[in-house]
Amino acid sequence: MAVAALPGEAGPAGDRTSLKTKLRRAERVNRLRSFSLVAPLLLFVLAVFALPIGLMLLRAVENTEVRETMPRTIDALDAWDGRETPGEEVFAAFATDLVQTQKDRTTALVGKRINYEVPGARSRFLKAGRLVDAGGGGPWKEKFLASDAEWGSVEFWAIMKRAGQTLTPYYLLTSVDLRQDAGGAVTTNFADQSIFIDIFIRTLSISLVVTLATLVLGYPVAHLLAILPPRHANVLMILVLLPFTTSILVRTTAWIVLLQSNGVLNDILLALHLTTERVQLIFNRFGTVLAMTHIQLPFTILPIYSVMKSIPPSHLRAARSLGAGPLTAFVSVYVPQTLPGVGAGCLLTFILSLGYYITPALVGGPQDQMVSYFVALYTNREMNWGQASALGGILLMITLVLYAVFNRVVGIDKVKLG
Repeated sequence: MAVAALPGEAGPAGDRTSLKTKLRRAERVNRLRSFSLVAPLLLFVLAVFALPIGLMLLRAVENTEVRETMPRTIDALDAWDGRETPGEEVFAAFATDLVQTQKDRTTALVGKRINYEVPGARSRFLKAGRLVDAGGGGPWKEKFLASDAEWGSVEFWAIMKRAGQTLTPYYLLTSVDLRQDAGGAVTTNFADQSIFIDIFIRTLSISLVVTLATLVLGYPVAHLLAILPPRHANVLMILVLLPFTTSILVRTTAWIVLLQSNGVLNDILLALHLTTERVQLIFNRFGTVLAMTHIQLPFTILPIYSVMKSIPPSHLRAARSLGAGPLTAFVSVYVPQTLPGVGAGCLLTFILSLGYYITPALVGGPQDQMVSYFVALYTNREMNWGQASALGGILLMITLVLYAVFNRVVGIDKVKLG
């Protein structure tokens, strides 16, 4: 017989429901407590990493200068069919906007934006601003055409209309040596402006050479660190870590002293009679790769060393006892076990090398500058943040694609940093 619950006591079903409720409440409290511990780090990552990248990607397609400074002209161009020179209403709206830009001193700003696509547009806008300042009223189409026949160009007004859009592919297309023609079709950029594909190829090639150089130099050092007695290994590890005590700028400046025509290396080459004259070792690709290899070498050595240190020596002894020679045992048994560290060190070095700026700028020549140099150029000197953001965005996408390929071919789960 079923025993009835006494008054004021919960039955078995009630106990189970109450227990589930308590468990859910406890889990919810634990999740909130865990999230509160992670929240500061999450906010920090969002503020200093995700948000700047998002703003950079937005700036790469943002195009508000023309729309904000010449709204009447853009509205008038919306009704233009693009087949022939716009009518008086467009030029009248253009003159009205120029009056306002002259007051706001933004004529040069909109002229600069159009000048990216139409060489000489900035000076033409400044001249037009002086024309409207002289007053006299319309008809404005005749006045503008009389001052400069280029105002009658259909291609110019098509570019002007396209520049009035709040989002534009112009900067991204320019970053891959493409452009839009007057009809909006994507085509190859002009030969004298097609430079960025070569720059990206140069950046990738230099990074690859530096990665291979650090692997060739760093693998034996990591192996030596792994097999030496602790007393000697600690001394060698200090030497590997010693460069971290100085900044990249100091290390690069030291290479300038060593590699210059009257530097130490040239003196040694002449003293040993290896050359009969001083060799150009700086402001070229050799100096760039050498200095970058020196800086990146510890980043390749440490992951490889951490994996080598975890490999039991008994594996090699077992291979030797089964008849394998020293070289065969090393190549067939030892090296495959070090590949996770090799992958981690090479991936880290390659990605870091993609963003180098100071070292190529100081020890490289004009043909050795990487993408970061042009990002800085457009940011600080040209004040063209859209182009700088587009170059940075393209470099970010290349890095992510290479990372995805690496993950597909090698497997990021097999990479070990220690």
